[in-house]
Formats: sequence, structure tokens, C-alpha cells
Amino acid sequence: QVQLVESGGGSVQPGGSLRLSCAASGSIRSYRMGWYRQAPGKQRELVAIVYIGGATDYVDYVKGRFTISKDNTKNTVYLQMNSLKPEDTAVYYCNAYSPFLNVDYWGQGTQVTVSS
Repeated sequence: QVQLVESGGGSVQPGGSLRLSCAASGSIRSYRMGWYRQAPGKQRELVAIVYIGGATDYVDYVKGRFTISKDNTKNTVYLQMNSLKPEDTAVYYCNAYSPFLNVDYWGQGTQVTVSS
């Protein structure tokens, strides 16, 4: 089982930046890692994914603003968020999915608030 711990959330003004981190308790080399978010009253939605081989994918409304990356040596995934907007306000969750075991794991979430 993989435990995920997110950090780096907080409050920031529109146009600001935050860097989220997700530290895994074990190796992430065989997991597809992703960041999701859930705003109040809304369903959890995908934000960005980094595949096992390193390729990345983003939902349209964060392209050009957010960057997902991973460091397999540190078992950590990052989400660099720039040009933040109020609509980016949400709880951000880290996800690890193993296509080999067909299991996935979630972190506890970290709050991001964008407000002037």
C-alpha cells in the first residue's frame, strides 16, 4: 500500500503561484501519478497526470499555467501552479494509480485558496 501526503497549499492572491508536493511512502516508479481537485459543491476533477514513462497531460483550463513533474528518486510528485485564478480554489488531492495492480491511492488533500 502507498501512502500519499500532500503539502504546499495555502492562500494566494490572483496571479500568484504555489507549488504543491506529494510525498509517497514507497516507490512511485510503477504508478501513474495525478493531481485532482475538488471545489465546494463540485465533483472531484482531474487536473494533471504524469505517466510512468514521464509524459504529462493536463485539463484544458490549466494548460500553460500548471506543470506536473515527478522525482522518482524522492518518490515525490509536484504541481507548480502559476497565474492562479479564484476559480482554482479547491482542495487538491494527489493520486497514485497502478495499471499493473489496478489499484489507486489518495492523499488527504491540501487546500488552495485564491482570493484578493
